[in-house]
Amino acid sequence: MNPDRHARTMLPIPDLPAPGLTTYDAKNPDTAFPPIEPLVPPEGAPNVLIVLIDDVGFGASSAFGGPCEMPAAERLAANGLKYNRFHTTALCAPTRQAMLTGRNHHSVGMGSITETATSAPGNSSLRPNTKAPLATTLKLNGYSTAQFGKCHEVPVWQSSPMGPFDAWPSAGGGFETFYGFIGGENNQWEPALYNGTTPVEPPATAEEGYHLTEDLADHAISWVRTQKALMPDKPFFMYFAPGATHAPHHVPTEWADKYAGRFAGGWDAQRENTFARQKELGVIPADAELTPRHDEIPGWDDMPDELKPVLERQMEVYAGFLEHTDFHVGRVLDAIEDLGALDNTLVYYIIGDNGASAEGTVNGAFNEMANFNGMAALETPEFMVSKMSELGTPSSYNHYAVGWAWAMNSPLQWTKQVASHWGGTRNGTIVHWPNGVEEKGGLRTQFTHCIDVAPTILEAAGLPEPTMVNGVQQSPMEGTSMLYSFNEPDTPERHDLQYFEMFGNRGIYYKGWSAVTKHRTPWVMTGGALAAFDDDVWELYDGSVDFSQARDLSAEQPERLHELQRLWLIEAVKYNVLPIDDRGAERLNPDLAGRPTLIHGTLQMLYAGMGRLSENSVVSIKNKSFSVTAEIEVPEGGADGVIIAQGGRFGGWSVFLSGGAAKFVYNVLGIQSFATEARSQVPAGTHQVRMEFAYDGGGLAKGGDVALYYDGEEVGTGRVGATQAMIFSADETTDIGYESGTSVSPDYTAHSSRFTGKIHWVKIDTGDDDHEHLIDPDERLRVAMARQ
Repeated sequence: MNPDRHARTMLPIPDLPAPGLTTYDAKNPDTAFPPIEPLVPPEGAPNVLIVLIDDVGFGASSAFGGPCEMPAAERLAANGLKYNRFHTTALCAPTRQAMLTGRNHHSVGMGSITETATSAPGNSSLRPNTKAPLATTLKLNGYSTAQFGKCHEVPVWQSSPMGPFDAWPSAGGGFETFYGFIGGENNQWEPALYNGTTPVEPPATAEEGYHLTEDLADHAISWVRTQKALMPDKPFFMYFAPGATHAPHHVPTEWADKYAGRFAGGWDAQRENTFARQKELGVIPADAELTPRHDEIPGWDDMPDELKPVLERQMEVYAGFLEHTDFHVGRVLDAIEDLGALDNTLVYYIIGDNGASAEGTVNGAFNEMANFNGMAALETPEFMVSKMSELGTPSSYNHYAVGWAWAMNSPLQWTKQVASHWGGTRNGTIVHWPNGVEEKGGLRTQFTHCIDVAPTILEAAGLPEPTMVNGVQQSPMEGTSMLYSFNEPDTPERHDLQYFEMFGNRGIYYKGWSAVTKHRTPWVMTGGALAAFDDDVWELYDGSVDFSQARDLSAEQPERLHELQRLWLIEAVKYNVLPIDDRGAERLNPDLAGRPTLIHGTLQMLYAGMGRLSENSVVSIKNKSFSVTAEIEVPEGGADGVIIAQGGRFGGWSVFLSGGAAKFVYNVLGIQSFATEARSQVPAGTHQVRMEFAYDGGGLAKGGDVALYYDGEEVGTGRVGATQAMIFSADETTDIGYESGTSVSPDYTAHSSRFTGKIHWVKIDTGDDDHEHLIDPDERLRVAMARQ
């Protein structure tokens, strides 16, 4: 059966046995059946590689005039096409879900991030089954499919080891292979990894030279070599999405050192240097203007002199991180080229899933968890100076300052999260396909958007959009194929209408014009009331002569502005943007937001071997009294190891046995550590070990008294001076009987943490002590938004 006889609009393609003679004896000479034909796409369908880098502004990459060297990107661009008006959604999870489905982010339920999902269709974080992902379509048409890296599209209540796995890449996402992490960010040195849906540990330690990006590239190379060795005639679809260069900015020191002294002039000067280089390269028009720095962004000259060396180092580390990432992308490209497959591989190299991130505060951060917990004051200039040499290393969890994010978006206004202005949504993109693109080193200026990627790939492969997938009728893709622009540089743009919205920041593009309004500043998460939506101030720009949105024409052309505002509202209704939602506490409380939650009540039972439990999967013990009771079995000679641990090196707590005695350690941001140890060892046999923490109360992040018990008898007391109010970690988890990732206490490592006795059960109980009302709603929102 030749599947090309079918229109391929119904997936899976129905199996239709051919009628014919059926003989009684297979030896009968009239016995004949058509040969079994493997399912393959139409002849000539290319391999596909999408590379999506994280948190990179338009003006960061050397390919688009920036200071961060990206030779692999430059090499692709020299033999392919640059798109200088390609757009994302201003945030990671929405961009990814939109790109992978060919639909607008609210259409697929990803109006913001999964952590702030509501029951509204546009913000539920649930992709409707009427909008199947591209990977599913390609797989059901005969492609081999694989994803390596970041997946932040799993609803938070489905992200535990029990799933359900419908939204995970290798279960419901259409990828036959997945190796990477679930969530918004990860420690590059000690990540929480999954192989498919199975938690796995990194193959080496940071001390042994491990880095996540290199590991992802190794897996991608191994997979593509195996695919071409075993299925040389079958095309592949690979999605390579490293967590780089999202914070924490982790990179081997030698890569950061390559940029020593390069940023001594500060971010104002760097922005001007980039602007000049962009014009020299021709990636922006000769008449483009450099937009001014807004008052909310501090000038370089206004920063404390003693902090400037630290600020320089932050940018050196980031630049090294981006070049390091590009190097490993280059390794993947080299592997495909060595296989003789690069000429017929359609490569999308999308340099950023949104604009550069301004979530690192005006001073940057050594441990961004300090800011997330409202404790940024701990990171004084003196502290930052003392930690400067550690930036980027395994002992840091660092992010650069707001000013660098602004500079990396040159020449555009604003940053990540600001969907109204191009600084949040315009990302340099490269397309490389020697068999399909005639011009080498060309520039394309048509307006394009991440929802255009999926329809482009389908058209390049000669495949129709499916009308039915797994028995469910499909809605049409909302993007526009970019294939027309590959070899027709002067053809008018076909994607000429596009709305934008993120946390109330919103805009509309229509036939060259854009009307925009900024509702919220990314790094200002607390204090002050937001304006009513109808009171937001709108701006108007003519993109045909104003590349960077530098000249606001709203006062000169109010009627055109009003027309575009109405058009935004029409598009918002069409794609489930309404109601616009800038709420704080309501969106972070699952009951009020209307999303499911795994945790109910004040008590939770856990069992040996459970692990990789996100904070959404464990009852919260923050800002309250709580107890941990474990029934354990200790062999003759005693036991050691972790009973339960939550968080890691950059904040968390652990109950464990050390030298046979119970110990409780509370680690505040890796800056302060408080330990309580029992006076005696746990005897051999079955016993209950209990830790009680009596919270002081009276506000957030207070301390408390600690008591340890064996079978109800007090064996130790201690004191915790302070606690973390909001979050322990964006990537570290809770484990029973061991600790994955980094360790809360230096008394053990992840490799030596496994409990040497037997754990029957562990119970966390907060009783009726609930101080959750003490947490300011704005604080909750700030933490959630900063984690994507």
